[in-house]
Amino acid sequence: MKATQDPPVHDVIIAGAGPVGLFLACELALANCSVLILEKAEQPNSPLKFLPFGIRGLSAPTIEALYRRGLLPELEVHKHLKNPHQNAQKGARRQAGHFAGIPFQEGDIDTSAWTHRLPGATDNSLISEMAELETVLTRRATSLGVTIKRGVAITGFHQTAEEVTVLSNDQSFTSKWLVGCDGSRSVVRKAGGFEFAGTEPEFTGYTAKVDLVDGEKLSPGRTMTATGMYLQSQPGYLLIQDFDGGAFHHSEMPLTQEHVQAVLRRVSNTDVTISALHMGTTWTDRARQATNYRKGRVLLAGDAAHIHSPLGGQGLNLGMGDAMNLGWKLAATIHNKAPEGLLDSYQTERHPIGAQVLDWSRAQVAIMRPNPAARALNAIMRDLINTRDGATYFAARVWGIFTHYHLGGDHPLTGHSVPNFEFEDGTTIGELMHDGRAILLDLGSNDSLKKLADVFGSPLNYITAKAKEQLGLSAVLIRPDGIIACAADNDPDHQVFQKAAARWFIPS
Repeated sequence: MKATQDPPVHDVIIAGAGPVGLFLACELALANCSVLILEKAEQPNSPLKFLPFGIRGLSAPTIEALYRRGLLPELEVHKHLKNPHQNAQKGARRQAGHFAGIPFQEGDIDTSAWTHRLPGATDNSLISEMAELETVLTRRATSLGVTIKRGVAITGFHQTAEEVTVLSNDQSFTSKWLVGCDGSRSVVRKAGGFEFAGTEPEFTGYTAKVDLVDGEKLSPGRTMTATGMYLQSQPGYLLIQDFDGGAFHHSEMPLTQEHVQAVLRRVSNTDVTISALHMGTTWTDRARQATNYRKGRVLLAGDAAHIHSPLGGQGLNLGMGDAMNLGWKLAATIHNKAPEGLLDSYQTERHPIGAQVLDWSRAQVAIMRPNPAARALNAIMRDLINTRDGATYFAARVWGIFTHYHLGGDHPLTGHSVPNFEFEDGTTIGELMHDGRAILLDLGSNDSLKKLADVFGSPLNYITAKAKEQLGLSAVLIRPDGIIACAADNDPDHQVFQKAAARWFIPS
């Protein structure tokens, strides 16, 4: 049968309508690109996207990204949700997060050590759910003119020097670019022949909502055992790690009540009884990453580009960071306003961040293994995390406070997320980024910066203002993704700022 051609030629086709694909679509549409999302699922409301299965911890970079696009106020779950992974024991100290199941406590974290997190900064972490994020992002994407086609499974594609044709059974769609945001089993990645290098799993993880006849036989909170780990927090909510090398997950056998009970009994060393299995899913600690995020006119983002254990909840945040980084660069390329090498910087900047997260995941698994060596390392790590410096370090890593790009330059803030400066009229720098444009922030009325802004024109939003706390800065060049491209403490060097601007933008 001859394939029928969908008439419009879009700037970008995105495979996958999860949070990463939707957020990328929003970034592209904000920059006046035409975007089509193809999603294989008929409906967006899978039960696994709702609580407790869909719970996600948002890190500081993700929260900042949502805030800078005016989306953060639309999230509601965090205002009333108690983290179901936390210890439910009465009187327990407030857990802020964990590394390999070892909690770090809120009261032990010295946030004053993060000197460039101003008092007006967004939260360091928030709880949300997949369904909420997708609802908010779908609403924004639709309002920006993004077309979303559901029930359209991509079966392949072919590209030329000018465009990409995407196939879905008897349909075809054409675009200038294709981005695979279609998850860990990405069809785009496989069809494109991207190398997906990494390590195989050591365990099968189980997340289940059950009824227990005798739940008191299980210890509350996260419990390490001689054969694995289990977590019982909120009533009926179970998380289990069974070190079977990922065998059950890869077997694709149906997840039954009897199987979950058998695994729970073995891992917990009890005869606890499950009377009903309402919902469940499995996962592993397989850690793989595409060696390249781009082949011609095809790119990868999110789980299509990297997968790892959900320990610590950094997968979604990693993908959202991909979208924030890629969106403005791909848009500039589409509009022929990209300096040489701009799109290549997506790989240069994001691949090392992904590799760090994969190693962070592997390190957690290494000290969770049910053997004496891992137990010894676990005990030492617990002692470190229970110190103020240790808790502060691990919180910064888990929440993405340390995330930055190596952009060169002499100023220590270059490559870091811009502090959320508050100006004398009460507005913040984050609120001024809703339009997705770069900002040349002049904190000292420097005539040379005004001239530079005039040269570059529309790519730069020139703002001159006094901030309540300026951190000693006189000028800051901020990329559309909120990353500092150049900064000065004293009189800004015009040539330095001009060179930095020319690296990221073309004069209009």
